[in-house]
Amino acid sequence: MTTIYILWLRQIKRYSRSKARIIGSLGQPLLFLIAMGFGMGRMYKLATNGGNYMDFLAPGIIAMGIIFTGTFSGIEIIWDRQFGFLKETLVAPTSRINIMLGRTLGGATIAACQGFIILGISLLVGFRPQLSAITPLALVFIFLIALLFTALGTAIASLMDDFHGFQLIINFLIMPLFFLSGALFPLEDLPPAFKFITMINPLSYGIDGLRETLINVHHFGIATDLLVLGTVTAIIMTLGSYLFSKIQL
Repeated sequence: MTTIYILWLRQIKRYSRSKARIIGSLGQPLLFLIAMGFGMGRMYKLATNGGNYMDFLAPGIIAMGIIFTGTFSGIEIIWDRQFGFLKETLVAPTSRINIMLGRTLGGATIAACQGFIILGISLLVGFRPQLSAITPLALVFIFLIALLFTALGTAIASLMDDFHGFQLIINFLIMPLFFLSGALFPLEDLPPAFKFITMINPLSYGIDGLRETLINVHHFGIATDLLVLGTVTAIIMTLGSYLFSKIQL
């Protein structure tokens, strides 16, 4: 547990000391939130007979900030490998699984913090959540999404030693997952091919869970969302632990 805590704390300290990193990672989510929230609001209102697009969009943008921060935290593994810190960590008398867990939990905590920051900004620009008994479960969904995509970033980084290649693969993987998750549009009445993709996309269940807990709108149901998201997170965590344990320096 000491190893996990120390590596978790290292991630948190590096994040808190980098103001540029905190601000820079908010740029893309804010662009989507403001440009699409206000730009598409009138069309969404007409299409849904009075619906508020900002309320619909905000949970998806919160998830966007989480997944990009979480997956790109994997680049720190490549960075540490290049500069020797990873070698020093791996030769320490501790389990590689504990090392992976500490790094992943640290990255997931940072990603979740980014999600909370975007949630706060969303409230300032017009997002109005509907508080209910299940609203606290939004915290669970935020952390599960963060844990899933941080573990995914760790798994991919464990196989690579090139910064540019990692960024290309992450963008190639994450952008389709985001756009085909229902983050920007409702999942009802989609063409069959798109409907199938959203059904097998784990992010769809995370965003659906956030919407149900924050604005009482859902497609799958909160029990299904928790089951699918929790199961996929456990699988990716296991895969990430295995790949990290096989790193060769």
